Amino acid sequence: MSNSADSPGTGSSPARDRRFRPVRVLTVGVFALAGLIFFTSFNTAKGTNIRTDASLLKLSDLIQERSRKNGELDEANAALRDDVDALAEGDDGSTSAEDEKLARLEKSAGTQKLSGKAITVTLNDAPPNATAKLPGYPEPQPDYLVIHQQDLQAVVNALWQGGAKGIKVMDQRLISTSAVRCVGNTLILQGRVYSPPYRITAVGDPEKLEKALSDSPAIQNYMVYVNVYGLGWKVTEDGTVTLPGYSGTVDLHYAKPVE
Repeated sequence: MSNSADSPGTGSSPARDRRFRPVRVLTVGVFALAGLIFFTSFNTAKGTNIRTDASLLKLSDLIQERSRKNGELDEANAALRDDVDALAEGDDGSTSAEDEKLARLEKSAGTQKLSGKAITVTLNDAPPNATAKLPGYPEPQPDYLVIHQQDLQAVVNALWQGGAKGIKVMDQRLISTSAVRCVGNTLILQGRVYSPPYRITAVGDPEKLEKALSDSPAIQNYMVYVNVYGLGWKVTEDGTVTLPGYSGTVDLHYAKPVE
């Protein structure tokens, strides 16, 4: 007769207990990990569907709303500036020479309206289904079909080089502290957001401005993409136009004297 400790009906041996203990620990660990995953997913979702793009849409709506609000504030600021200027001109104790000097400085700073002959450059994305129009060129990557920050900067720099007296990008006047920046395929300029097509208007000698555009190496490179992949490019002479004055703040936040 076998010992009762070895009998199948009277319980497991110590050896069998040691063999099943790791399995039990592993099972407990799996359930604990699953619970942690469920809790983390719930805490992240907060009762929402995290597989949708709703949060991205809300962010886009917020950006557009802030851009619209900034535009309204710019208009209000411009109106207040006109009122302040009108009051200051009434009796500020300055001489005629000082007034003339101030007017020249304001004109150079871009805070006053500017009229003159102008040209407008329009840049636009290529069609999403564009293919290479010329032999020997690869089929386009998505990156080839959109306007980039350097493209806009190349146009602005060429127009300054061509003697532009003032430049407007979309509906905003550029000044010395303006920064033309792109995020994805949108332009962010002085707190406002724009989508293509992008329009850049410059007041100056149209012939010199157009020559500066054609002489720019950066624009010559851009024209390759225009001819091969269909990026948008259009230059028009506008006759006499009036650029708005810059209405935002002119305070410098980061600057140091030139040594």
